[in-house]
Amino acid sequence: MLRVGIAGIGFMGWIHYLAYRKVKGVKLAAVCTRDTRKLAGDWRGIQGNFGPPGEQVDLSGVAKYSDLAGLLGDPSIDLVDLCLPPHLHCEASMAALKAGKHVFVEKPMALTAADCDKMVKAANKAGKQILVGHVLPLLPEYAFARKAIAGGKYGKLLGGHFKRVISDPLWLKDFYNPATVGGPLVDLHVHDAHFIRLLFGMPTAVTSQGRLRGETVEYCVSQFQFADRSLVVSSASGVVNQQGRPFTHGFEIHLEKATLYFDLAVLAGGNLQITPLTLLDSKGKAEQPKMPEGDPMLTAFEAEVKEVARSISSGRPSALLSGDLARDAIVLCHKQTHAVRSGKTVKVS
Repeated sequence: MLRVGIAGIGFMGWIHYLAYRKVKGVKLAAVCTRDTRKLAGDWRGIQGNFGPPGEQVDLSGVAKYSDLAGLLGDPSIDLVDLCLPPHLHCEASMAALKAGKHVFVEKPMALTAADCDKMVKAANKAGKQILVGHVLPLLPEYAFARKAIAGGKYGKLLGGHFKRVISDPLWLKDFYNPATVGGPLVDLHVHDAHFIRLLFGMPTAVTSQGRLRGETVEYCVSQFQFADRSLVVSSASGVVNQQGRPFTHGFEIHLEKATLYFDLAVLAGGNLQITPLTLLDSKGKAEQPKMPEGDPMLTAFEAEVKEVARSISSGRPSALLSGDLARDAIVLCHKQTHAVRSGKTVKVS
């Protein structure tokens, strides 16, 4: 039984809590928060952009800590799940690894590639795993695409376009601060940067056209270059003036013998506008593969927790949630920022 302690009981801590309740072989053994009401189980003030709102939870049998040092000193905890603000990820991860715990840290892994490197090095030194909560590859449509590509039935991967755009998050005062949250690329586009890196390998260069809000990229469109010059890969991500459409994401992926496309938008009032995952093959057939039942976001987080548990229990680190992969996603975000600011193509590796 993998015993887990969550540090940080906000929206992501709540979503992880829901996943732990569904996954066998994992036990939520401790929570850590400075909020005395949440330590008492009152999570009713938690709200987010998907899933159910927080509720009163039963924390009987769960250890409760008001500071991270207390949680890290608990010898019964195997894994520390860090759902803290991004600028605290590096320091908290380093402390947890030094205390002999495995670490599962929410994305973004850290705000800089240098901090990501420190975290990976610390995990290697401690002989522990550091896993990063990049849930996108486990969302049903993205998981289907990933498996279809790996299966080889539709031939070589040729490229694709990836979209992730939100309305201005006016309730997040630090959203555009590169020292705390990181801005739209590090907080939002990092999902697609990670998926692009996972599917295509590391780009060699990137060209980006975008708008700045101060020194932070607000919105940009990027073209990625690879050693294989036949790959055509692009992305669009950031914040636009679309308060009536709080969130939209999707992709179009091209293979030799098929195209996969998917689009989802959340409109004002919570209404969804969806183009279901569609597969167009080279013989003229169009089909919409059946997706798993249930809330796709919650299902994906359950799959993520299962992957974390499998990775740790087997001793075979996850290829999807690895620190090295998450670090590369941060590198890509910062390279795009450099490209927007300079107006030049920027080398990645």
